[in-house]
Amino acid sequence: MQISKAESQVMQFLWDRHPATASDIFAALGSANDWSEATVKTLLNRLKKKGAVATEPVGKRFLYRPAIEREAWLLAESSHFIDRLFDGRLAPLVSHFSSHGRLSQGDLNELRELIERLEDEH
Repeated sequence: MQISKAESQVMQFLWDRHPATASDIFAALGSANDWSEATVKTLLNRLKKKGAVATEPVGKRFLYRPAIEREAWLLAESSHFIDRLFDGRLAPLVSHFSSHGRLSQGDLNELRELIERLEDEH
């Protein structure tokens, strides 16, 4: 499932604060993104067609909630990215960012801790 950057902002909002109306989402995200309420409704309709959100009618309005879990989406998106750009391998991804100065000392420390933790588990 491909979700655009704008759609992912709506999903992030819904994962954090569901259920929500289109007006709730517009109030939270509209001005920062220069979106109209119609834009928010368009994004919600796209997400509904993709199966990412579910709706529940309440009077003349709809309540929106995520139909997919954040972790499942993150795993699918990150796996697709790594498969497409790095042949499914993580080491070339880390090497790429390292060679372009994108890894801070904090990132390196976190990676060391992660590797140590994974080695301890095996």
